[in-house]
Amino acid sequence: MQDHDARKAGASPRTRFLHSEDRLTWTITEAAQLLGVSRATAYEAAHRGELPVRLIGRRMLVPRVALLRLLEQDAPLDSRPA
Repeated sequence: MQDHDARKAGASPRTRFLHSEDRLTWTITEAAQLLGVSRATAYEAAHRGELPVRLIGRRMLVPRVALLRLLEQDAPLDSRPA
């Protein structure tokens, strides 16, 4: 357990945020930051259906699991976890 915490402490803020399990969704802005794209690009991708989103009222949220699954889908075979 301590080793896991130590690795987490040494990780970049983006990595810690990506693997934060206390959040089930991210805002479009947060997802854009994680993906390294602009907020506008993330909104455009959401409207095109390329970025998985759920609408709650007027708010667009990106489910953590859906985004991670999408990123694993696009990863090269040799970089995917075993």
